[in-house]
Amino acid sequence: MLDYQKQFIAYALQCGVLKFGDFQLKSGRASPYFFNTGLFNTGERLDKLGQFYAQTLINAEVAVDVLYGPAYKGIPLVSTTAIAYSRLRGDIPFAFNRKEAKDHGEGGVLVGAPLQGNVWILDDVITAGTSVRESVEIIRAASATVAGVVIALDRQEKGQNRISAVQEVSQQFGVPVLAIISLAHIIEFIEQSTEFSDKLPIIRGYRQQYGI
Repeated sequence: MLDYQKQFIAYALQCGVLKFGDFQLKSGRASPYFFNTGLFNTGERLDKLGQFYAQTLINAEVAVDVLYGPAYKGIPLVSTTAIAYSRLRGDIPFAFNRKEAKDHGEGGVLVGAPLQGNVWILDDVITAGTSVRESVEIIRAASATVAGVVIALDRQEKGQNRISAVQEVSQQFGVPVLAIISLAHIIEFIEQSTEFSDKLPIIRGYRQQYGI
């Protein structure tokens, strides 16, 4: 685990984005932890979140021409990441989509920079992968290249096809999916912490049951 990943977990805990307990997921599973990026809900928190997304791209040493955020959650993500990236590596364009096409003015479904070159999709998590699939269609329709996806957390859980939603998206579109952190990083963080050591057995058990 890299330093920025350790810092991200600590910050997510501080903001209440990452919580340990007993949570019912949309899938019906009872999870010993919950991760809600919607709680990065102040200017300072969003600013720091963008830094972690940008650092993930930079650490992966990938070519980035445009950042794309699917509405609605992807809009603040792509905005703050573009700002953070500009501070670290230089100015970078970004774009996002409208849920409904605009029928006046410039029209269309896209807002921001033209989609061209290597476009990276930014999202919070991948569950069913619906927003990624819609984003891929929009990017390819603009004759740009879907270079990959960046998310905040990879839960590394099996889906209906015995692979994770992240693996399914990566295989279907032939692109890498980068995550700031994964469940493995959370477990490693807890292993190095005395504060949450009591959470370790149940989280390990959850991973053994549902993990990939």
